[in-house]
Amino acid sequence: MNTLFPIYVKLDQIETLLVGAGPVGLEKIQALIANSPNANVKVVAEHVIDEFYEFISDKPQIQLYKRSFSATDLFEKQLVILATNNPKLNNYVRELCAEHHILLNVADKPSLCDFYLGSVVQKGNLKIGISTNGKSPTIAKRLKEFLNDLLPEEIDETLNLMSDLRNQINGDLKDKIAVLNAHTEQLIKQNEYDRAN
Repeated sequence: MNTLFPIYVKLDQIETLLVGAGPVGLEKIQALIANSPNANVKVVAEHVIDEFYEFISDKPQIQLYKRSFSATDLFEKQLVILATNNPKLNNYVRELCAEHHILLNVADKPSLCDFYLGSVVQKGNLKIGISTNGKSPTIAKRLKEFLNDLLPEEIDETLNLMSDLRNQINGDLKDKIAVLNAHTEQLIKQNEYDRAN
């Protein structure tokens, strides 16, 4: 049973630390920026691959320090992501993060994680996070591909129309929910009809 609580974090309003700038570190920074282009990220790494340098070259909000991790790197950080192959360092940072109440993700080490970076489907303002509870990133990736193909490109236009409708409805919250539920039910039935024909 998946007991994870899904949340969406405003990474431009907090400070994130990424340790590692190899292929896995590159994957993590790409995921962070793809989902939150203005994320504030400090990166600390002894070795930095060329692709990492290239990716961050036009992103001034990403600060890169080519050196070993220091406990002071955690100062004023709310999220930490480790992309290292160093179990001793991973465990050390795990202890520091627990002591300072900082949320931690360790690549490919679910037992050390406070949170996971799931697969994400995004079409405009719609964002769907997919979690397999750390069991199978491959299944999450396949579901992402399936949902990307399934969701219509016009979904963002529909979301904007629904937002306008919500703002125009009078009455209390219960009344608004009833109207919006009826309207979205019609949209789903129309979509099913269109797919069948």
